[in-house]
Amino acid sequence: MIRQYPLTVAAGKRLIAKAMLVHPAINTTLANGKLVIVAGTTNGYIAEEILLSLGQSVGFSRRHFFRGITVSPAWITGPQNKLPDGSAFPGDIVLHKGVWKRTETIFNVAPKLDENDLILKGANAVDLLNKHAASYVDHPETGPVGAVLSATLGKRTRLILPVGLEKRVPGNLATLANHLSEANAKGPRLCVLPGEVFTEIDAIRLLTGATAEIVAAGGVAGGEGCTWLAITGNQDELTAMDNLMRTIHAEPAFTIA
Repeated sequence: MIRQYPLTVAAGKRLIAKAMLVHPAINTTLANGKLVIVAGTTNGYIAEEILLSLGQSVGFSRRHFFRGITVSPAWITGPQNKLPDGSAFPGDIVLHKGVWKRTETIFNVAPKLDENDLILKGANAVDLLNKHAASYVDHPETGPVGAVLSATLGKRTRLILPVGLEKRVPGNLATLANHLSEANAKGPRLCVLPGEVFTEIDAIRLLTGATAEIVAAGGVAGGEGCTWLAITGNQDELTAMDNLMRTIHAEPAFTIA
């Protein structure tokens, strides 16, 4: 049986977060190791769900849980709108055996990580066909991407890349990264990350057992970037999908104001 559902960008973020909450690797790490949730808008939803489940959500807000953000030109020109100056940035979320260590970030914890630990890092581009993801780098010393790579490549720390379907791009990410790193290029560079890509499609499989595929996209009036998914499964799986969509379909758009 097949059913179709529209998924807004915000609903997709919430969907990924709910799946991360039950991901076996995350539960194992929360019990035995260090879990690092690197700041980013999708990861803000994940941090919110995990901290709430641990009873440690007091003092956390996903509103400014990012180091960089893309907003519409119309938002920027709004008379009352301004991008945050960084003073409200809460830092990354670092959990040691399920306890939030509020003073730590990816930068000071990366040297202490090993193969028993786990990093969650968002991405700006995803190649769904080859299951690769890449992150923008807009810092002359590579910023958080450099710290993540020092742990994943140097210490074999596991890396999961939660990334929304709206960030899908055509073409080879390595080729795109090389192109953006040319001497005459302007703007951020792109770095392909060596981790497990986790999208809404993976979230649906984990939470319901059903299979999802993209069949259409787009919308207006808050549906911009919306993805239409065709879900294939048995009656139990589709019932689980119906129930899941009821909890996320009306997720409000992300705001920073």
